[in-house]
Amino acid sequence: MLLRRTVLAGLAMLSLVGSLDAAELPNLAGRTIIVVTENAYPPLQFVDPKGGQPIGWEYDAMNEIAKRLNFKVQYQNTSWDAMIQAVSDGQYDIGMTGITIKDDRRQKVDFSEPYMRSQQLMLVRSDEKRFTDAKSFAALEKGLVGAQAGTSPFYTAVYEVLDGNEQNPRIKLFETFGASVQALKAGDVDLVLTDSTAGKGYVDASNGSLKIVGEPLGAEDFGFIFKKGSDLVLPINAAIAALKDDGTLDALNKKWFLDYKMGQ
Repeated sequence: MLLRRTVLAGLAMLSLVGSLDAAELPNLAGRTIIVVTENAYPPLQFVDPKGGQPIGWEYDAMNEIAKRLNFKVQYQNTSWDAMIQAVSDGQYDIGMTGITIKDDRRQKVDFSEPYMRSQQLMLVRSDEKRFTDAKSFAALEKGLVGAQAGTSPFYTAVYEVLDGNEQNPRIKLFETFGASVQALKAGDVDLVLTDSTAGKGYVDASNGSLKIVGEPLGAEDFGFIFKKGSDLVLPINAAIAALKDDGTLDALNKKWFLDYKMGQ
C-alpha cells in the first residue's frame, strides 16, 4: 500500500498513457452518450445545497471530455448497488461515481485509464479521543464503523481495520456514503472510512464537527466504467491523457479539493 501525507499527494495523478495520441483526439460527431452517476459522493459528484443542481469534479471532467471529443452528454442517476450491473447490461454508456479499478469488477465492465488516485482515511467526530488510528479502533470492542456494502471503504474496514469477517457486527451498513456520514455525526457509528477525495470536503462542511485521524490506510485508483467491448474506451482514454497533459486535471483538483467549501 502506498502511504502519503498530504492532500495534494493523495490526489496525485498517475501517469496516464492512452492508446490514442492525445494531441489527435477522435471526433464522435455529436453522438449522445448516457452517463450515469449517483450524486452522493462529494466533491466528485453531489447535489449543490445552494442551487439544487448536480455538480462536482467528475461533472466538470466529463463535460470537458465531451467538448473535446464532440459528443453530447445525457446524465442519469442510479444507486451504487445497481450501477456496475446496469452499465454491464448496456443501460448506460459510462458510469462515474469514484469507482475504484479492481480486477473483480473488470470481469463485468471495462475501465478507463485511471483519472485520479486517492487514499483511505479515517473520518471521526471532532471530539473523538478513544482511538487515534486503525489499531486502537480495532481494540475498541464496542466501536462501530459505518460503510456502504461493496465499496472500497467497506473492504478496507473489513480487511485492514477489523478481523477480515465481512459479517462482523461492528460494521453497520448504509445505502449511501452520505448516510454513513450522517450516522457518524449523530453518534450512531464511531468511524467512517473515506478516501481523500471526499474526506476533506466533509471536514470542511462540518462546521468543526468532524476530523481526520491516523495515517492513510492505502491508495486506490478511480476510473470510468463501460460495457465490455465499448468503443468509447479508447477515445475517453485519449481525452483523459490530454486533460492530464495540459494541466486541466490539476486545475480541477485545485478547484474541488482546495478552493471549494461545500455547503458555504
